[in-house]
Amino acid sequence: MKKLFTLAIIFIFVAATGVIKAQQVNNSGFETWDNLGAATEEPTDWNSFKTGTGSLISFTSQQIKRSTVVRPGSAGTYSCVIWSKMAPIGGILANGNFTTGQVNANSVTPTDPTNFNATVITDPAFSEALTGHPDSLVVWVKFKPAGAGADSARVNAFIHDSYNMKDPADVAAAAHLVGVAVENFPSTNGQWSRLSIPFAYPGPAVTPAFILISFTTNKTPGNGTAADSLYVDDLSLIYNSGGIPTVNKPQKYNVYTDANDLIIQASFQKPVKSEICIYNINGQLIYKNQVNSALVSEHVTLNSMNKGMYIVTITNEAGDMFSQKITIN
Repeated sequence: MKKLFTLAIIFIFVAATGVIKAQQVNNSGFETWDNLGAATEEPTDWNSFKTGTGSLISFTSQQIKRSTVVRPGSAGTYSCVIWSKMAPIGGILANGNFTTGQVNANSVTPTDPTNFNATVITDPAFSEALTGHPDSLVVWVKFKPAGAGADSARVNAFIHDSYNMKDPADVAAAAHLVGVAVENFPSTNGQWSRLSIPFAYPGPAVTPAFILISFTTNKTPGNGTAADSLYVDDLSLIYNSGGIPTVNKPQKYNVYTDANDLIIQASFQKPVKSEICIYNINGQLIYKNQVNSALVSEHVTLNSMNKGMYIVTITNEAGDMFSQKITIN
């Protein structure tokens, strides 16, 4: 449970722009722990099954501990480790999971939408205030699958307004999303790996109030192998000197569908390196391609996409991001 209610603030001094206030996540180095040595052990300001809620939460067990295995060059002493294990009911695999929000466990079907992590904006124990617009999330991870062909691990961050955001997100969450950063990553082969994950700012919400961050041993609920483990250390939010990321349109930018394809078109004054990404409503990257052209015309077959809302972004080599939401019916 949370004990540190004061938002961590650092100040970055930039010669060209003066002082930028850069908010960070509480206990982002995982140095402080509650109930150390007990089955309810958790990193302060972060939560797992033992502080969760829902009809099945009493059947959950410890799947998080403090670890002395830290990333290379860390100034800290500890990291966080989570692991998957077979649940005592239902014969299902319970993925390792922890979050700045609260874990909700209500169904023995792992993919049931009543199983989710959520910000609880009225409770400081299960919410993380954030009013900034970070450019990226950086974190060190070590993912060790217990079996061959294991599902990828996942980190997901939703920046949102004053709403009890869920991960996975439901349809109602779409109106409250400000920004998203997500990464699914495979085994790191027993080594620490530094992830740098950019935030996309699709809106439509524009006023950040909270951030919901979740880590899990497996991107797909119920997938993987018992004893898959994920170590996490030294998380930070990175801000550029320009403050809020640029979200301007190029000379032409259009996203639409025809009978067969999702079509993404953009034009620039001169050839530019751009990365095209498509995210689903849960922030999962489902398509990525890089182009180097003044004229962009990308066609993605609709057969590869489920019905629902998607976020299409184009990020050019100057760091400018253009985004648009579209619904596939």
